[in-house]
Amino acid sequence: MRKLKKTVAVVSTLDTKAAETYYLREQIERRGCRTLVIDLGTRGEARFPADVTREEIFALGNRGVAVSVVEDRVRLGEIMTDGAATKIKELYACGQIHAAIGLGGATNSLMETNIMRVLPFGVPKLMVSSVAASRGLASRYFGTADISIMHSVVDFTGLNVLTKDVLERAAGSITGMINVPEREAGLIADKNLIAITQLSLCERTAAFVRERLQEEGFQVIGFSATGVADKAMEELIERESLFRAVIDLAPGGVGENILGGTRSAGPNRLEVAGKNGVPQIIAPCGVNLMTPPRSKYKPEYYRRPKYDLDPLRTFLRLSSNELITVAQAMAQKLNMAIGPVKVLIPLRGWASFDMEGCAIYDPESDRIFTKEFRHRVNRNIEIVEVDANIDEPEFGAAVVQAFHDVMEYT
Repeated sequence: MRKLKKTVAVVSTLDTKAAETYYLREQIERRGCRTLVIDLGTRGEARFPADVTREEIFALGNRGVAVSVVEDRVRLGEIMTDGAATKIKELYACGQIHAAIGLGGATNSLMETNIMRVLPFGVPKLMVSSVAASRGLASRYFGTADISIMHSVVDFTGLNVLTKDVLERAAGSITGMINVPEREAGLIADKNLIAITQLSLCERTAAFVRERLQEEGFQVIGFSATGVADKAMEELIERESLFRAVIDLAPGGVGENILGGTRSAGPNRLEVAGKNGVPQIIAPCGVNLMTPPRSKYKPEYYRRPKYDLDPLRTFLRLSSNELITVAQAMAQKLNMAIGPVKVLIPLRGWASFDMEGCAIYDPESDRIFTKEFRHRVNRNIEIVEVDANIDEPEFGAAVVQAFHDVMEYT
């Protein structure tokens, strides 16, 4: 049976990037894929016909709001982004597209990556951006999605030998991604996927747990708990129900969000798995520490016990009041869980370097957190104290045992 060609959604503005979009479309089709062009243009006339017109996109995103193109350009961009996201999600659900690519500068990059984020994990997404390296913008393009970004270096101001080279390589990239052999339908859902959050502060325990569970036939998927990947993990739970359980070794993003640290994972961190009934094992790796930006240091921060992990990251000890605040927040979030939850507390430090002789080592302060957490948390949530450092094999073994305990409820 003849294999059907796959289709790439090409998202662009046909008033300002028409020549480049047309060339990209040609290059993709030359490499054996179909294209479906979506026009986000708002300024001038489209230079060639789109498969999905700007009028259709505007109607999908407008929802009856009257907008002046001249007076409210930001709002117009939001409308076009919302409309295109709705359309591309619909096209994917109907099997009419299998990948997405966009091109442009700052505005296009922001709009088009926001649109791509509605596509599930694993669907090829490529943004060809002339401003990919701009300070403060790159992280907004990626967000929590598996978007690939290609830095064009040259701006898209017309076709020339350099922009053609960029677009040819972009076409080769997206068609290469889209032609990776497909997994069998439902293969991911049938696997025993377990999510685990971790930091370098507890990487040996994470490795211990991963190895033991993989020996039992589970696939353990790691997420670095720096405020982006751990948030992405929860989005995968919310949107795609990928994981049978979550081993949340490093939920420090909760406290960082409250205290203004760089590992903040947003206001909903530690809620999604519980609300969806996913079994959870919780540990406090790095929960007694924070990493505020140097530009936002308070005078008293300079007097706190600290640990310099590397030239870019300094961990500060939380005060007693801050530990109580974080304990209350974590208890409140975990109390919303409808699935089983087990919390493990190490008694000899909550990071690999949080050991006797280190400036931040203070087990008495950690007990302030534990006491408040016990007081606030529901009785059905078991708390187990482990006489070990969080990054020692004894603690890893306790995590594995806790995993088996909560899985008995599934």
